[in-house]
Amino acid sequence: MWQLLKRTNLSQWILVAMVMGLLLGLFLPAISVHLNPLSSTIFMRLIKSLIAPLLFSTLVVGIAGHCEDLRQMGRLAVKAFVYFEVVTTIALFIGLGAVNLARPGVGIDTTKTGAEKAQEFAGKQASVDSFLEHVFPASVVEAAAKNEVLQLVIWAVIFAIALVQTPEKYRVPILEFLEALAQVMFKFTGLVMLYAPIAIGAAIAYTVAKSGPEVLGNLALLVATLYAALAVFCLLVLLPVMLIFRIPMAGFWKVIREPALLAFSSASSEAALPKAMQNLEAFGVPRRIVAFVLPTGYSFNLDGSTLYLAVASIFCFQAAGVELAFGDQLLMMLMLMLTSKGVAAVPRASLVILSGTLVSFGAYLEGRGVMDHAQLTLA
Repeated sequence: MWQLLKRTNLSQWILVAMVMGLLLGLFLPAISVHLNPLSSTIFMRLIKSLIAPLLFSTLVVGIAGHCEDLRQMGRLAVKAFVYFEVVTTIALFIGLGAVNLARPGVGIDTTKTGAEKAQEFAGKQASVDSFLEHVFPASVVEAAAKNEVLQLVIWAVIFAIALVQTPEKYRVPILEFLEALAQVMFKFTGLVMLYAPIAIGAAIAYTVAKSGPEVLGNLALLVATLYAALAVFCLLVLLPVMLIFRIPMAGFWKVIREPALLAFSSASSEAALPKAMQNLEAFGVPRRIVAFVLPTGYSFNLDGSTLYLAVASIFCFQAAGVELAFGDQLLMMLMLMLTSKGVAAVPRASLVILSGTLVSFGAYLEGRGVMDHAQLTLA
C-alpha cells in the first residue's frame, strides 16, 4: 500500500482530489462551503509568495548570465511578440466562430443574473494609456508585493541589461547569489506543490457547494462551446507549431501535464507558473528563453483568455436578445485584440475587459451576470 502511494505522482493526486472535491461538494455542502480558506487563501498565498523571487532570479540569470549579447536578447523578444500577436488573434476569431455557431446565450433568462454587479466592473474600463502606465513599476517592492508579473518582468529585464554592462568583479557575485536563489526557489516550489491536491480538492468542493450542481447543467452549452473552441485552437494552431519545430509531443505532454492540471483545477494560471518554469528548464529549454518568454507570455500570450473573451462578449449580447451585426462583431474583436494583450495586468482582468467592451458597444450587461457565475467553470 505504501509503495503504491509513493508511486502515485502529483498529477494523479490532483485528479483524485478533483473527484473527491466534487463528491464532497455534492453530498456534504454544509461542510464544503467552509473549505475556501484551504484553497484560495493558503495555497494561493504560498504561490504568490514565491512568484517575485522566482521570476526575478531566473530572468536576471537567464539574461545576464547566458545572454551577454543584447542583440540576441532583442531578436528573442521580437520573435516572441510576433508569435504572441499572431496566435492570440487567431484565438479571438476561433472563439467568434464558435459562439456564433453554437449560440449558447439564446433563450437565457437574464432577470436574475445580476446586471448591477456587471455595472461595477464596467466602470473600470481598460484603456491603452492606463495599460502603458501600469507596465512600468513606480516601486519594485510594491510590484513584488502585488505580484504584478509584467512590471516585475520589465524591471528585471532592465536590471539584467544594466548588470551585463557592469564590470565582471561586481557582476559575478550578484549572478552567483541569484543563481543560488533560483535553485532554492525551485525547491520551494516543489514543497508548495505537495499541498496542491488538498487545495484543489477544497476549491472544487467549495465551488460545487456554493453554486449548486444545477449551475453545471445551466451552463453546459456555454462551457462546451468554449472547450470545443479551445480544442480547435489546439488542433489548428498549437499542433502545427509543434510539428513544424519538431517538439516531441510525449515528452512535452509530461512537462505541461502538472502545470495544466494546476491551472485548470485552481482556476488560476498564476498557480501553474512556477511549476511550468521548473519543468520546461528540466525539459531542456534554455533558462534565458524560459525566464523571458514564459512570464512575458502571461501578459501577451493568454490564448485561452482571449478566446474566452470572444466567446463571452458575444454570449452576453445573445443573452440580452441582441443580434450584433457581423461588422460590429469584427470591431469588437479589434478592441479585444488591443485590450487583451494586457489582460494579466489588471485584477480580475477578464471581467474588467469584458464589461468595458460591452459598455462600449451599447451597455448590454444582462448576460454579464451569467458570465460571473460561469467564471470559475470557464477559468
